[in-house]
Amino acid sequence: MLILMKSEATKEDILRVCQKIETMGYRAHEIPGAQRTAIGITGNQGKIDPETFATMSGVEQAIPVTKPYKLAGRDARRENSEVSVGGEIVGGRELAIIAGPCSVESWDQLITTARAVKDAGAKFLRGGAFKPRTSPYTFQGMKEEGLVLLREARSETGLKIVTEVKDVLTLSAVSQVADVIQVGARNMSNFSLLEAVGELRTPVLLKRGISATIEELLMAAEYILAKGNLNVILCERGIRTFEPATRNTLDLSAVPVVKKLSHLPIIVDPSHGIGMWEGVTAMSLAAVAAGADGIMVEVHPNPPEALSDGYQSLKPERFKDLVEKVRRVAEVVDRSVGAEVA
Repeated sequence: MLILMKSEATKEDILRVCQKIETMGYRAHEIPGAQRTAIGITGNQGKIDPETFATMSGVEQAIPVTKPYKLAGRDARRENSEVSVGGEIVGGRELAIIAGPCSVESWDQLITTARAVKDAGAKFLRGGAFKPRTSPYTFQGMKEEGLVLLREARSETGLKIVTEVKDVLTLSAVSQVADVIQVGARNMSNFSLLEAVGELRTPVLLKRGISATIEELLMAAEYILAKGNLNVILCERGIRTFEPATRNTLDLSAVPVVKKLSHLPIIVDPSHGIGMWEGVTAMSLAAVAAGADGIMVEVHPNPPEALSDGYQSLKPERFKDLVEKVRRVAEVVDRSVGAEVA
């Protein structure tokens, strides 16, 4: 059930509706919109009679929600959501450009990359401190020391930090540093972790699982939204198919589908999507043309020596060229990439 409030509804009207929902034993979720507020109801096992709320002050309409993702869907919010990350907006006209190394390896590696991606036009620095890997014998990240370096890189450059949380145990440490907490593809169905980041108000970048459907991605987002954290950014990073020529199959068709089904912003990770640096620029341009709200690109000053994912990482000069090409495509689809770097 979704309660649509009138545009002139007062805070008291909204509060009374929320209190009524809670007295019924359900949970109320206030969803602010540009023109009006909606209130989602979760926790009900059966149908709720719309007449229960129809006569309440400030209520315009009470409508059933047939899709399982009640808060992530377009029924809950007609306009696109924008997520503010320390003043930087994801989901607005300006594309979010996120770039940096797969893993934090050293201060020199991190700060060199951070300065380069900022000079190229990025506003966000990605870098893994905790690295859940397929093999237990590969580099697992610098962990807490990596978080310290990320904090210092933010202080030095002003870039917002995007870094992955490995599990509930590491969430406290990561949340103290991250401007955006990344939930990786392997953790998309880690429901305890989703609920834990939902208890926070820090923006969450939720990656699509390796074999997840679009509905499963939206349901994973629902876990976070249902706990009260409305600052969710979705990420298409490729899914596993029968095709072995690329690391994953980058499902760019997911972008317009998600835009139709959900109000949440969605970005694309072309690096993991194709898995080879030669194709990252092409996939970035295609992502922007498809309607993505941003891209997240792996950049490393010396890819052959990278401790993880060097084969899909761009050198800084190639990343700069990518951003300039993205800027030109963005103009065609009425988006922007911020001020051009001299």
